[in-house]
Amino acid sequence: MRLWKRMQRRLEYVLVWTLVKLLGLPPRRVARGIGALVGRIALALTPRLRGVGHRNLALAFPGKTAAERQQILRKLYRNLGWLLAEFCQMPRYTQGMTNRFIRYEGLEHYLAARDRGKGVLVLTGHLGAWELSSFHHSLMGYPMSIVIRRLDNPLVDNLVNRIRCLHGNQVLHKDDFARGLLGSMRRGETVGILMDTNMTPPQGSFVDFFGHPACTGSGLARVAMKTGAQVLPGFLLWEESTQQYVLRFGAPLPLTSTDDVEADALAHTAMFTKVIEDYIRQYPDQWLWVHRRWKTRPVGDAAIYT
Repeated sequence: MRLWKRMQRRLEYVLVWTLVKLLGLPPRRVARGIGALVGRIALALTPRLRGVGHRNLALAFPGKTAAERQQILRKLYRNLGWLLAEFCQMPRYTQGMTNRFIRYEGLEHYLAARDRGKGVLVLTGHLGAWELSSFHHSLMGYPMSIVIRRLDNPLVDNLVNRIRCLHGNQVLHKDDFARGLLGSMRRGETVGILMDTNMTPPQGSFVDFFGHPACTGSGLARVAMKTGAQVLPGFLLWEESTQQYVLRFGAPLPLTSTDDVEADALAHTAMFTKVIEDYIRQYPDQWLWVHRRWKTRPVGDAAIYT
């Protein structure tokens, strides 16, 4: 069994490595076209994920028709195919290349927060081109740490992280991120946190997300309260009108404190989640609707996914 598992992991690694090499060879436009085709095929071959996507969209946008939900999912899979292509192309990207299709908006917010010296926490999520976001920021001379979950295959995990960290980025794993976060903030560094995934108590608390309680990690709020680091929204979003990505940094989010630390952490977590929701409402076809965001339920509530 152990031998079979090692062989399986090695085969998965070879397949992923081959995909990265193949999609990294052609011009970017061609690679994105192939990625979009892969997305269309994946949409057809993943009925379970399509079901999750329709369920989530019905919860978030009850007024949308089945056809409208399907159109959002089509564009989502196209965007995921594009993101796959961008990731495979990233090892050969230079500043001059990415400046042609990525522009900043609100960079002054990030620079002002960084220059305070107390660290920056970038509030982000699985919206737009999240892998390309931190990579481009490091390529422009602003390396950061990113909080991630380890992939099940350690060989693939190492390959993916090598690409993510080509220009100075570092990874903080979710299973030990609190200590790493605190250390990064003491050194005045920047850390990006994807804060839109389902959690389980006690790591997560229930806050409103599109009108439904969603179990959400409160670690970002607690670290910000403890260290005085500023929290900035940061998303790399595709703009159809200009056919470009925009790396958009919002203004620092206001953090207030009372004598009740737990209530403050919950209030800040709710605020951060509402910020993410607002961005998703602006770009609904760029969020990862196929994730079971409302899987963890409050005690006594019925399951959402079957």
